Amino acid sequence: MALLLLLCLPASAQVSSADLFKPVVTINGKAVTNFEVQQRIVMMKLFRTPGDVESQALDALIDDRLRFLAAEDLGLSLTEEQIQAGETEFAGRAELTRDEFLQALAGAGVARESFRDFVAAGLLWREVVGQRFSAQAQAQVNENDIQHAISATSRRGGGVKVDFAEIILPANTPAAAAQAQRIAAELGGTTMSEAAFSSAARRYSASPSRGRGGRVPEPVPLGNLPAPIAQSFLTLPPGGVTEAFPIPNAIAIFQLRRLIDTDDPGEEPIALEYARFLIPGGRTEDTLAQAAKIRARVDSCNDLYGVAKGLPPERLTRETKAPADVPGDIAIELAKLDAGESSTALTSGNALVFLMLCGRTTATLADPNSNDSSAPAATANAQEAAEARAGAEAPEASETAVEGVPEVRRAAVRERLVNQIIAGYAEGYLAELKANAIILYP
Repeated sequence: MALLLLLCLPASAQVSSADLFKPVVTINGKAVTNFEVQQRIVMMKLFRTPGDVESQALDALIDDRLRFLAAEDLGLSLTEEQIQAGETEFAGRAELTRDEFLQALAGAGVARESFRDFVAAGLLWREVVGQRFSAQAQAQVNENDIQHAISATSRRGGGVKVDFAEIILPANTPAAAAQAQRIAAELGGTTMSEAAFSSAARRYSASPSRGRGGRVPEPVPLGNLPAPIAQSFLTLPPGGVTEAFPIPNAIAIFQLRRLIDTDDPGEEPIALEYARFLIPGGRTEDTLAQAAKIRARVDSCNDLYGVAKGLPPERLTRETKAPADVPGDIAIELAKLDAGESSTALTSGNALVFLMLCGRTTATLADPNSNDSSAPAATANAQEAAEARAGAEAPEASETAVEGVPEVRRAAVRERLVNQIIAGYAEGYLAELKANAIILYP
């Protein structure tokens, strides 16, 4: 097996079979072999890691040895079931089963053991930093910190809008998913300049916003965003970058530019009605030109029935869903739209998606200290759209009432603050382990 994998390596990365399992470095007596370095190089090349992958591969393996040693010192270990669950989770980000992902890696010359160690190092490190720093981080977060983080959403004096930028990393294949994970891990949870994030967006993002350095043109009402993203923005300083958010076939990260207080009434969506019209051909100049012509013809979702007349019914779909049930990529785009506005940022298979927001059913957020027990009052957007649809050439209207009102919870904000503190401790602890380790090169 080792010889077969060696033959799969690029010529520049090959070593003689006699030297394949010789150590290239020892860390506190634990060796890293040529084979492990070559495997990590293949993985990094598969993930399209920029820079000197040979030195980066060795550095990454040294860090992994330190993570394993730290876990050993604490008596931590993983069961095979835990490791397989970690592999399954990683594969799921590329919308593949674990077996499919392992088969794809094997086809590129990566042994299952190499991927297993890669996953296990991350899982054990999570346990290490949790055990060492969780209690300390929990103690550091007080009620004032939580109140400061969520004060932006109290909305008693008005709403809040978010000025932000985005990077959408494609993750539709194992290689793309692994590269997306690497980039997201490098950028996520950091604070950087707008220029640095914009440069990364132009380099990596698959969204049309990459031409603007990832900048979303207009500030978005905080309540329009998917709840996990809104919660993240609450705990970030200007310039802060969120952790990764998996969405269908991609991973999204965002940078907070600023939170803007407004005098608009605070309203929370409880249902989203939207339409998707598919334009065959993917994202091309021709399909974008077709989308522009459609946009010029339509003012509302009802007008799309005229566009779709005589076409296969699957070309146009119209749905009403609770915000939590809307797919992540669609939810992010809908957050940027008002009723009657459209987006062409998404594709589906080999089709460009003309996405239009039909309407939001919203509820005014009550003062959390208020004794008012009256039920939220929904806006007429969805009702008006349903009535208009009933008179148009359209399928029978479906029920638009959706239960559940998403809210930003104190526990979620607290958890986010604690995790940020733990991440900072973890970075410093790894650096300390490296500085104190006995690292020898034969």
